Amino acid sequence: MEKREWDFLDKDLSERSEETRPGLTYWADVWRRFCKNKLALFGLVLLVAIVGLAVIGPMVSPYSYEDQTLEMGNLPPTLKVTQLDENNYVYVHPEYKLFSVSLSGEVLGVPEKVRDDKINRKVIYSIDGKEVVLDYNLAKKNKNDKNAPKYQLFVDGEEISTQPLKTVHNKTYIFGTDKLGRDVWVRNLYGARISLLVGIVAALVTGIVGVIYGGISGYEGGRVDNIMMRIVDLINSIPLMLIVILISVVLTGGLATIILTIGLVYWVGMARQVRGQVLSLKEQEFVLAAKTLGASKWRIIMRHLIPNALGPIIVSMMMSIPQAIFTESFLSFIGLGVSAPMASWGTLASDALGGIRSYPYLLIVPSLSIALTMFAFNFVGDGLRDALDPKLRK
Repeated sequence: MEKREWDFLDKDLSERSEETRPGLTYWADVWRRFCKNKLALFGLVLLVAIVGLAVIGPMVSPYSYEDQTLEMGNLPPTLKVTQLDENNYVYVHPEYKLFSVSLSGEVLGVPEKVRDDKINRKVIYSIDGKEVVLDYNLAKKNKNDKNAPKYQLFVDGEEISTQPLKTVHNKTYIFGTDKLGRDVWVRNLYGARISLLVGIVAALVTGIVGVIYGGISGYEGGRVDNIMMRIVDLINSIPLMLIVILISVVLTGGLATIILTIGLVYWVGMARQVRGQVLSLKEQEFVLAAKTLGASKWRIIMRHLIPNALGPIIVSMMMSIPQAIFTESFLSFIGLGVSAPMASWGTLASDALGGIRSYPYLLIVPSLSIALTMFAFNFVGDGLRDALDPKLRK
């Protein structure tokens, strides 16, 4: 019997309704594909955490970014606790001074100093009525031996062990203090506010100027496009960082100046990208239909062309934020950023250079903050680029 290539459909199967997947809007589909990218999702969570800490952290901290306590200068994030007696514990600072601390890591204060005998290299304190002598004569003798003791401790004339009882985290100053006794944790969070504000505002200014400029250039074409693009080429011919530095010097430093200078220069890349998108879209049928219906040039650009190029624009704006943050940090690092006592990640890194060997945490904290923020924005930007690409839709 010859085998048939087709067969009759069962009546029950023909009457059964097919189950269909619910439809998704464009942005719902973008979010679905973004969530599938684990690195992008991690970057978003990290970014939300950084912004949340920058906004809320300084509000709940007992210290301000400008509060100075000179006697608490250069306290590290970790403390080596030495026991004097049953009730008293101290931290011996590398600058040979004592801090009263608790076993849990709280800095209780600076003991009363009776005398600082620099000739005999001794510092004498009074703690609970007892004479505590910090003798650092061994520092000179054992200068070349890193493992040898550098000081001796005497309580009422009796020498005690200088071996630390335990190492604890500094609970009073989480990231330690700088040379002026300012809380590095609060200053770092305040620096995050400054850097993020500069990055986001500069990205918005860049987006607005670049989108309008590139949209007009791409849609008009011809002589108008040539003139506008030659202006962009002229700006591109000069190193952008040099332009930013020159404008910052002329207008004097400050937060508003940094935002203005970055916004005035960094829009050229956005303008080129938008122009290319508009050039490829303006010959489409929907643009011809809008012209036929009498739509103005401005309406066609803003209501038809720009929305269709929104994906690359969003990605470009997201990628411009870390670039602006890095530029602000560099300007602050070389002294053209925010003025003291305000703090940004660049000024924190600059202030830390003088004591980088003795107090490396002062440089590590802002540097790590910049790196994590860069990673977060780049991960989110890469995720958005993939999610907004219609060729990758599944």
